[in-house]
Amino acid sequence: MQFVEASLTGYRLKVSESGDDVETVASVGELETLRRIFPRLPRADAALLGPGDDAAIVAAPDGRFVVTTDMMIQGPDFRLAWSLPHELGWKAAASNLADVAAMGARPTALVVAIAAPLDTPVSVLEGIADGLRDACAAMAPGAGVVGGDLSTSSALTLAVTAFGDLEGRAAVLRSGARVGDEVAVAGRLGLAGAGVSLLYRDGSRDSDADGAREPDARLARAVRRDHPALVQAQVAPTSPISLGIVAALAGATAMLDVSDGLVLDASRIAAASGVTIAFSAELIEAEAETLRGIDAGVGRRAREFVLAGGEDHALLATFPAGAVPEGFRVIGSVAAAGEMPVTIGGEAYLHSGGWDPYADWDGNSG
Repeated sequence: MQFVEASLTGYRLKVSESGDDVETVASVGELETLRRIFPRLPRADAALLGPGDDAAIVAAPDGRFVVTTDMMIQGPDFRLAWSLPHELGWKAAASNLADVAAMGARPTALVVAIAAPLDTPVSVLEGIADGLRDACAAMAPGAGVVGGDLSTSSALTLAVTAFGDLEGRAAVLRSGARVGDEVAVAGRLGLAGAGVSLLYRDGSRDSDADGAREPDARLARAVRRDHPALVQAQVAPTSPISLGIVAALAGATAMLDVSDGLVLDASRIAAASGVTIAFSAELIEAEAETLRGIDAGVGRRAREFVLAGGEDHALLATFPAGAVPEGFRVIGSVAAAGEMPVTIGGEAYLHSGGWDPYADWDGNSG
C-alpha cells in the first residue's frame, strides 16, 4: 500500500495512509498507460494520421522536412530530485523545438519514446505528457506528438524526435556566416547555467558513502524559492522558437541553438563558416550584468555562465550588417578567420567549458 511522495522527490514510494495502491506502469501495463497518456498529448496540425497505427503520416507541403533528435537520461541530463515530471516533458520538447527553429523552420511534429523503471507511477508519465503539451502550446502552437514508444529501463529516459517545415525557405545553416556580418542572440544567456550551479551547490548534500554530492529534494525546494527564475531556466527553459522563422526571413546567414554554451556553439559557426566570431567585450559584460546581484556566487561567475553555461536554448545567428530583426540583440561581429575561432574584445577566448553530458557526473542518477 503506497503513495507517491510529494513534488521534487521523483517517484519515491511510501506507505499510504489511505491504503490505496499506487498505479505504476508495471501494474497497469502498456495499453492502459498509453490510453491515459494519449489524450494529454498535443495534437499536430500537420498530422494526416496521428498515434494509433504503426506509423504516423505528417504533411510535408514544402517537399522537404527538418528532423532532429535528442535524449534526456536520468543522471547526466536531469535529476528527479530537482525536476517535476511536467518540467521533464517541457524541457524535452523545448530542446528539440529549438533545434528545428535554429534551421529557420516551423516545428510541426514530435515523436516521443519513454523508457521508465517498472515502479514508475503512471502519474509521472501523465505529467511528462502534460509538459510536452504545454511546451508546444507556449512555444510552437500547432506542433504536436504524432507517435512514440514505451519501454522499461533502470533510469528514466526520454527520447524525442522533432520535425519542421521550411515553408519554401532555404534552411539556415551554420556554414553561411560572412565577414562583416553582425552576430546577434535571441533569448537569455547564462540563466540555465547559473540555475544548475545553484542546484549543485545548495540543492545537494554530501553523501555519507563516498563524499560525493547527491541531489536533495528538500534543499532543491529552498533553491527554487530563493531563485525561481534561475531554476526554471534550467529545468524548464523557454526558447524563442518563433524567432527562428523571423531570423530566416530577415536573411540570417548562419544560426544555431545555444545549448552547449555561447562560446562553444559560436565556435561551431566559426568552424563551419571558416570565420572568427568576434564578441564585443562591452556587450558580453551587459549580458553578464543581468545575473549580477542575484547571488554572490552567481555574480562572481556571471561572465562565465553567459559564455559557457549551456542549456539556455537561445538562438545565435549572424546577419548582414543592418539586417538584425526585432527580438535579436547584437553582441558581436564576424571577422576573417584567425588563430582562434572566438574572440572577446579582440582577445582569444581560451575557456574550454560548455555543456558536456559526460562531465561532472559521478554515476549517481539522483
